Amino acid sequence: MADSKKDDFLTYLKAFFANVYQLLKKAFTRLDNSLSKKEADYDINQPTEEKSSKPGNWRWVAIALGVILLLSIFDNAAELRHEEIPYSQFLKAVKENQVDNVVVTEKYMIGKLKDGEQFMTFPLWNEELADLMEKHDVEYVVRSGESWLGNIIFNWVVPMVILVFIWSWFFRRTAAGPGRDFLNIGNKIRIHPDTGSKVTFDDVAGAESAKQELKETIDFLKAPERIQKLGGRMPKGVLLVGSPGTGKTLLARAVSGEAGVPFFNISGSEFIELFVGVGAARVRELFVQARQKAPCIIFIDELDAIGRTRGGPVVMGGHDEREQTLNQLLTEMDGFDPSSGVVVMAATNRPEVLDTALLRAGRFDRRIVVDKPDLQDRIEILKLHCKQLTMAEDIDLSVIGKRTPGLVGADLANIANEAAIIATRHNQDKVTMANFEAAIDRVLTGPEKKGRALSVEEKRRVAYHEAGHALVAEKVPTGQPVHKISIIPRGVSALGFTLQLPVEEKFLSTEEELKDQLAILLGGRSAEAIVLGAISTGAQNDLEKATEIARNMVCYLGMSKKLGALVYGRRQQLQFLPTEEAEQRNYSDETARLIDNEIKALIDEAEKRAQGILTRQRALLDRLAELLQEKEVIGREELTELLK
Repeated sequence: MADSKKDDFLTYLKAFFANVYQLLKKAFTRLDNSLSKKEADYDINQPTEEKSSKPGNWRWVAIALGVILLLSIFDNAAELRHEEIPYSQFLKAVKENQVDNVVVTEKYMIGKLKDGEQFMTFPLWNEELADLMEKHDVEYVVRSGESWLGNIIFNWVVPMVILVFIWSWFFRRTAAGPGRDFLNIGNKIRIHPDTGSKVTFDDVAGAESAKQELKETIDFLKAPERIQKLGGRMPKGVLLVGSPGTGKTLLARAVSGEAGVPFFNISGSEFIELFVGVGAARVRELFVQARQKAPCIIFIDELDAIGRTRGGPVVMGGHDEREQTLNQLLTEMDGFDPSSGVVVMAATNRPEVLDTALLRAGRFDRRIVVDKPDLQDRIEILKLHCKQLTMAEDIDLSVIGKRTPGLVGADLANIANEAAIIATRHNQDKVTMANFEAAIDRVLTGPEKKGRALSVEEKRRVAYHEAGHALVAEKVPTGQPVHKISIIPRGVSALGFTLQLPVEEKFLSTEEELKDQLAILLGGRSAEAIVLGAISTGAQNDLEKATEIARNMVCYLGMSKKLGALVYGRRQQLQFLPTEEAEQRNYSDETARLIDNEIKALIDEAEKRAQGILTRQRALLDRLAELLQEKEVIGREELTELLK
């Protein structure tokens, strides 16, 4: 009977390990194929025909693990090789002198009866058991219950196998192919596939001067021999400089789409990692891959992340990772042959912080300014973003373009999208001009706070404040026409606004225009003082803007007769607070007092002008404030009718 059970047990184990082997084989094969596929995806140096999955050695690992597990089970599975009997039956057999020998462990007892049958039982431990077995001449041995093979396997072999597997997986993930650096943690270089949707210059509205210069770069990429015949060379680097949202990245992708060459796209911040040397390794890898794919374009977005001016303090006495990355970039741009067809393009909105070595001739040969769009460019950008919208016939893109001076392409795209969202919210079939007006107000001044209820007195004060701005803007000689007045709270703290619409695009301001602007800014405060007899905190932002304009006029624009055509103070960028500026004082205390007096004189003069205008137009001010309290929003047509 014992032999039959042993045969059944061995048959069971054989079938069990056959199934385990098949499962492990499938799991490791699937893992190996997945890792091989990732290697093929990451390793762009390897030809396509060589990117097949490599047959791994995981089957031998599975066999070794199976053998170890089998030996362990055979060594520790005594409870499966012996017939279990109740503990009470074991005690009875001991008392009847039927037990020959016993092996006692912490978990169980195994032994053999005098008739040769083997048994196993789980005892209830007590101190009388040893005395009982000695009394009946039972030979017993006490063991720990753990074999030397089990200790080696579970305490040494299994942890080492797990550790080796984790490190193997980690190396394959980080290296991702032959010849890669271990410190290159993850390949973050992306190539836009040729089969994807290409971006061309038709997808970029405005920026005609920038596109014209970039077209020459495309010609050099397509036919470099044209300039080489004349003894010249194609530019190594092109730096796109402009405010955020002006379309620098879009222009770079358009150059790639027009030239039909691979496009390496990486952000400057992606070079920097925890370990020192990772950024330099990524720069080397980037240029190695680019040379193999030439002609091509390398585009580094946000170049100021790694290209800042060197020479700052070294943190904790170590090498600066950013400086090492920059040094490697400088070396690579100096080292490659311009005839190889590799053009480095970069974009930044802070060219003033870039290292001078990066901007010298021979590295970034061309600097192209992508400026904010003018009126005609804004109209073209709006046409581009409105193609996919179902628009009503009353929409006038020229009016929308005039209402959005200073906004960039990203802002205009956001306005078009917001207009569609507002139309959807009101269950409209088409996007109307009113939706665009609401979208512009939301983007410029924030969303409406209809739940913020103003008291009657506060509403009256806000109405007179905005009416004062509007009347002064209409009465000063160079004031721009008022397009809309609103006393609906918006954003965080704005309780109302007066929106002026420029007649034409202007790039310069005269002294007279700046003084008129000061009067307009102080018109709201003056209206409160004249009508209500007291001023409020609502003019805080107006005072800040007015003071800044007056200080610029006196200190930087030479518009003070007493101080003359001099610049007082130099603005410098703070090293540790890059978003703030500090003013370096280069004048005496006496001059500082004179500057303060001149600034105060400009503000006082503007306030007197505003008060004089509003005093003469008091009846019109009252009617406008009453109309505002009634309607909350007044457009250009209603204001024109009221002014008549």
